[in-house]
Amino acid sequence: MNEILELFDLTKIKALNYLFFTLAVLLIAFVLLKSLRAILNKFIKKSSTDLKVDPTQYKFLNNALGFIIFIAAFSVIFITIPSLKTLGLTLFAGAGIFAAIVGFASQAAFSNIVSGIFIVIFKPFRVGDIVKISSLYSGTIEDITLRHTIIRDFENKRLIIPNSIISSETIHNYNIIDEKVCNHIFFGISYDSDVDLATEIIRREAMSHKNFVDNRTQEEIDDGVPAVIIRLINFGESSVNLRAQVWSNDPMLGFELKCDINKSIKERFDREGIEIPFPHRTIVYKEKKQKD
Repeated sequence: MNEILELFDLTKIKALNYLFFTLAVLLIAFVLLKSLRAILNKFIKKSSTDLKVDPTQYKFLNNALGFIIFIAAFSVIFITIPSLKTLGLTLFAGAGIFAAIVGFASQAAFSNIVSGIFIVIFKPFRVGDIVKISSLYSGTIEDITLRHTIIRDFENKRLIIPNSIISSETIHNYNIIDEKVCNHIFFGISYDSDVDLATEIIRREAMSHKNFVDNRTQEEIDDGVPAVIIRLINFGESSVNLRAQVWSNDPMLGFELKCDINKSIKERFDREGIEIPFPHRTIVYKEKKQKD
């Protein structure tokens, strides 16, 4: 009886030791993760500001640290504790069906991880880039994790898109090579209005805006190419349609430029007698003929 009690006490002590060991390993993993993330975040900020290094790969590594460290921690726990080690070997020995089930269930997760790695390697976009995904989503890339990419839209909302989905879409990147944007601004004037006068008003208002950028080469300047190119693109049902090409340093400044120019040109058109047409309808009332 005493031997049984001693054996029970020994088993209980071993169980407590394994429990404390497990908690210690997890605590060490947690502290290590916090420390490495703090160091990496400090390094990212310093590199991004001082050295002007793209922070995308660092942020991706920062997000992957938790996965790597805790996988290592659980591996140490399984190897150290005999009962868990035996369980692990048993699972690996008969892992055919189990692997198929897990592989099928985690197919989307692995697809997102692989897509995230490809995004970091090939860089179709980086953290801080302004992008448009297909024709549905647009905003600034805020973070790239193992599973998804976070986009902050222009209403300050966060769009969380799985990496596998974003990798298969058409991506419009406004910052990948040159941030400058050629803004196409459209105007319609009536057929009775002076096209040359309207063109001159549009050009002057565009060039006087604070966000306007002269993107001409020296050769184009020497050849007399105007800083704002305005073309008559077509004849509408009730308007002559003009398009102005106005450059700005980035899309956000371009949006501000468009809005301001629309307002200032409308005011100038009103003062200069340039009519902006709107649809007219003529209604004809027919009187019924009286029967004799």
